[in-house]
Amino acid sequence: MTPLVFDRSAVRRNRARAARVLAAHDFLWREAAERLADRLDDVRRTFPLALDLGAHGAVVAHAIAGHGGPAHGGIETLIACDQQAAMAAAAARPAIVADEEALPFAAASLDLVLSCLSLHWVNDLPGALIQVNRALKPDGLFLASMLGRATLAELRECLMEAELAAAGGAAPRVSPFADASAAAALLQRAGFALPVVDSDMLEVSYPDALALMRDLRLMGEANAHADRPRTLTRRA
Repeated sequence: MTPLVFDRSAVRRNRARAARVLAAHDFLWREAAERLADRLDDVRRTFPLALDLGAHGAVVAHAIAGHGGPAHGGIETLIACDQQAAMAAAAARPAIVADEEALPFAAASLDLVLSCLSLHWVNDLPGALIQVNRALKPDGLFLASMLGRATLAELRECLMEAELAAAGGAAPRVSPFADASAAAALLQRAGFALPVVDSDMLEVSYPDALALMRDLRLMGEANAHADRPRTLTRRA
């Protein structure tokens, strides 16, 4: 049985709240989408049917279109897919509402799957990757970006130290993230041929931890750990 690390209903609620203000807080997705589009530029082939898995509005579509050319990135049709209806609707293109852990696509039906900073909220990541691989044609391509192990390391550390000092114990307040070697192993386990994993570091500065946490909330990235505290944090 797959361990329940994340509360998926909380993830959907967080995304629904963020969908209303995402345009003002989507800098991280726009940057990650640009880097995905750069990778796609290196592939000289066409993709009749592509999927944007875990779409945050249309950031991936906009990034690919910004790189110009007819059938941007070789894509003829791009379907947006998100588990939150408001996020899928914001894509303004063919879109469906579906969970990354239960993909509704026939085997060997897709030429390309793109995923931009969404898979870090999946409980059964090996299972989701297996489903992606199954949905791809034999020569299909999977390009994804995920938040890595160093993500929010400073916030994780300072919250843990503060809570230990104030309460004598620490609750899970920052999600666990996979490192590059684990991601490569998961791709191999899912049956992908020639998996390649690399890492980028993007540093963003905030005046204080509260400003960072407000931004995370407005991004839809507030804590959705299944064992998160369900009461208000003490002022101390």
